Amino acid sequence: MSILDRYIARQFLANTLVLILILFSFVVTVDLSLNVDRFLRVARAMAQGENDSGLRQALITIFLVADLWWPRLLQLFNFMLGLVLAASMGFTLTQLVRHRELVAMLASGVSLYRVARPILVVVAGLTLVQAANQEFVIPRIAPLLTRDHGEAGKRDWSAFEVRPTSDGQGRLISATRFDPQTGRAEGFNVWERDAGGRATRRISAERAQWRGGGWDLTDGVERRLTLAPAGKTERAAGPGASQPVARLDTDLGPTALLVKHYASLGQSLSLAQIREMLANPALDASLRERLERTGYGRLSSMASNLLAILIAMPFFLVREPRNMLVQSLKCAPLAMVSLLGGVMGSAAPVPGLPAWFGVFLPVLVLAPLAIAMLSRVRT
Repeated sequence: MSILDRYIARQFLANTLVLILILFSFVVTVDLSLNVDRFLRVARAMAQGENDSGLRQALITIFLVADLWWPRLLQLFNFMLGLVLAASMGFTLTQLVRHRELVAMLASGVSLYRVARPILVVVAGLTLVQAANQEFVIPRIAPLLTRDHGEAGKRDWSAFEVRPTSDGQGRLISATRFDPQTGRAEGFNVWERDAGGRATRRISAERAQWRGGGWDLTDGVERRLTLAPAGKTERAAGPGASQPVARLDTDLGPTALLVKHYASLGQSLSLAQIREMLANPALDASLRERLERTGYGRLSSMASNLLAILIAMPFFLVREPRNMLVQSLKCAPLAMVSLLGGVMGSAAPVPGLPAWFGVFLPVLVLAPLAIAMLSRVRT
């Protein structure tokens, strides 16, 4: 890298870090102001029986806020990086225009496209950091991302009730209590249904343990069911219809239950975890489409962020000094639509198109627009 490249890259990176710090501080401050009473309740519960001083409670509250928000900020970095990079690019080029540095570069024979190169190099580097964060860091801290304010300080998944959930074979599975840490479920029940949705068989067990692609049942019992008379919901097929069952093979394992229980957990899975779940041919069709869209959508979102920056950059790569506020107002609608279109296009299903293709529609739309905008740069 030349001195000029290092100068522009350093200025762009500094602006990016400052914007990230400001954004993070704003988000945490707003959340703390809205939920300080919940943090204080947890702090008082943790300090119970010890020296209950105001200073101790304040320190515990600060610890709880930091403990709750450091994993969330890592995830927020992934979500907001495209917007931050676009804003940082605008600030950096505005500074160069205001100090007449672009004029000096042009006078020395440096093309404006050459000015954009170090910015794009830093964008590519931060995008790689985003990908590494998504693939290696976020999956490891996924249990910390599902906590609410009352669960600050906890480190593991909380046990929860599994409401009737459909698996890939159309069976409904429920449990009174499921512990994701151990993969054990209590009060385990399974209903098999016919094409009309009526229950034909029920499997119940006191406990179930997930092992090797299925549930090992403790005291599992299978009952054949018939249509219920007089408004009853189910009835055993007859005496002796019950029989023991020791195992249930299904695609609905601990990871799938977590993804269905926590709506945002799919964003915390790595591509390796997503591929492992998609390798199961019996995976529920809706869950399969959702995971495919999540996996391919990450690639589409990163490409869309880069294209949005290329679309916005020509508004600031100008030969002569201009009113950069006016340029920013011209750029803002197009940049915001490009960024939001990339995010929404990679997340929303497109009827009639497979998930792997539908998520790349924003890229197909933004790519020619980026080429057209870059061709307008006068240098």
